[in-house]
Amino acid sequence: MSTDKHDVEEGWREHAPRPSRIANAGPAGIFSFASTTFMLSIYNVNARGIHVPNVVVGMALFTGGLLQFMAGMWEFPRGNVFGATAFSSYGCFWMSYATILIPASGITAAYTDPQEFNNAVGIFLITWMMVTVLFTIVVLRKNLSFVVLLSTLSLAFALLAAGSFTGNPKVTNAGGGVGIAVAFIAYYIGVGEMLDAEKKPVAYLPRGAWD
Repeated sequence: MSTDKHDVEEGWREHAPRPSRIANAGPAGIFSFASTTFMLSIYNVNARGIHVPNVVVGMALFTGGLLQFMAGMWEFPRGNVFGATAFSSYGCFWMSYATILIPASGITAAYTDPQEFNNAVGIFLITWMMVTVLFTIVVLRKNLSFVVLLSTLSLAFALLAAGSFTGNPKVTNAGGGVGIAVAFIAYYIGVGEMLDAEKKPVAYLPRGAWD
């Protein structure tokens, strides 16, 4: 029984994967992460005499949280498992962190012992440090810029956790300083990805991808 060549070609077209027209959500996720990290880190180094970081709540909910989570959701249909997992995870990190700072959540008020609260926050930060270390392992043979970003972020989490456990403001300040570096590395990656998406970019930023 013979098969018409035209029918075969039409059948192939019907089942062949179509190129995705979904734009790269990575820059949106990276910029939202960078901006929220920068703001909180500036507060953590007590810039301009700021010691209460609660202004970051709105930023953490809607920029670092909602926008980054949405970027992660859009990475799923693009087939980017790492981007989808990382962006959605860090989006939830920022929303959960903001919830701790919202008085109406009752989270802070539930602790009568300040050190117990600090220990709980320290465990929260250590958990995210572990997640970040695992993400770093995934990108070791993928992209140098992300290795640098996630390694630096792991250090920032570790310092902030140590500052929370010990109550030593200098350690928290150091975590804030590393966090500022994290933000600028993320900005570099975000600008690089946006430039790659332009038809006539003014420049290209090397990011050490070795796929």
